[in-house]
Amino acid sequence: MFRQAEIASVINTQRVAFLEQETGFERNALRNIPIIDSFATIITGIRRCGKSTLLLQLLRRDYGEAIYLNFDDIRLSGFETGDFTRLHQEITDRGTQVLFFDEIQIVDGWEKYVSQLLREGYRVFITGSNASMLSVELGTHLTGRHLSVELFPFSYAEFLAFKTLSDDEQSVTEYLTTGGIPEYVKTKHPAVLHALVDDILMRDIAIRYSVRDVASLRQLTAYLITNTGNLVSANKLAGMFGIKAASTFLEYFSYLKDAYLLDFVPMFSDSLKAQARNPKKVYAMDLGIYTENAISLSENTGRRFENLIFLHLRRRHKQLFYYKGKGECDFVVMEKEKIVSAIQVCYTINDENFQREYHGLVGAMRAFGLSEGVIVTFNQNDLFEQDGMTVKMIPANEFLKQSPDTV
Repeated sequence: MFRQAEIASVINTQRVAFLEQETGFERNALRNIPIIDSFATIITGIRRCGKSTLLLQLLRRDYGEAIYLNFDDIRLSGFETGDFTRLHQEITDRGTQVLFFDEIQIVDGWEKYVSQLLREGYRVFITGSNASMLSVELGTHLTGRHLSVELFPFSYAEFLAFKTLSDDEQSVTEYLTTGGIPEYVKTKHPAVLHALVDDILMRDIAIRYSVRDVASLRQLTAYLITNTGNLVSANKLAGMFGIKAASTFLEYFSYLKDAYLLDFVPMFSDSLKAQARNPKKVYAMDLGIYTENAISLSENTGRRFENLIFLHLRRRHKQLFYYKGKGECDFVVMEKEKIVSAIQVCYTINDENFQREYHGLVGAMRAFGLSEGVIVTFNQNDLFEQDGMTVKMIPANEFLKQSPDTV
């Protein structure tokens, strides 16, 4: 139990430290934060991707008197549902109507308190690094009263602007290695991303879900990061890393996905059971994480390149699949229950792989009635027209410059 004076002290010291931070590079997401009266704005994303900085930019731009409170503070360890009463009194005493809460989902009962705040006319912004822990409670108590937005590490366009680089092949190569975690982009220090992965595994997964065998979780995570772009199956992994049950692997997969460390792309099928049963492609949610945490003697340029294109698509689309018919297409995008685009990814097209990549894409186009498709390469351009279908081969920097809305 906390006294109101203790809560006030934390708010005061956090505000000083928060406002002393540099506003930093303005994120593109700042222009698109959804704000509507009587709705909570929820910002989720991987740790260290810039969520708190985004709040600072928003506070300084529009809400100078807002209260900021980060619940992931050792001084607030043990904060309980009953303590919201004293927090509420402190908010009332300060007379502000705008509240910024970082990682509030670690406190039981937070969603009921936020619902109360909305009923009382407060404007509430919440950030969190775990999608599932937010969504479950939101769906129960804030249905229809919250607007969600995901923040990702720097996009390629943001990476260019942040580092004042030209849009060319050299920049694409650098981004393929560096990724977009702001602090790592600044320092290039491996410890930044080692610590990030460790924080996610311990604080966002092991502690929150009471995972006892942390060593096996670490081994599995390293394996999955190393195998970015490859197919993985819980059934085929059963018995590895000291984990016997496929169900345990599936739980770990969901934890890693909800913490935004990895993502898993299913095979397209009209049957949800078939989607669940078939292997999924695994991707890292930042290219730098692969660089610093993969256990591989090879550069794996092709897989890394595929991960790059996945991340560009994922910024806009939540429903991504790979397609498998007679051939295979790397990505098909679903919007409103309809496949709207097909994208094939190949670092370099040559005589050996052209037919495979081309026919895999065309097979997906035919399956979904698409007239256009794209093959993304590192630096090749071409155009193919056949049977009323158009296939564009375009270089990565051109594809990455496109707004995700146009993909």
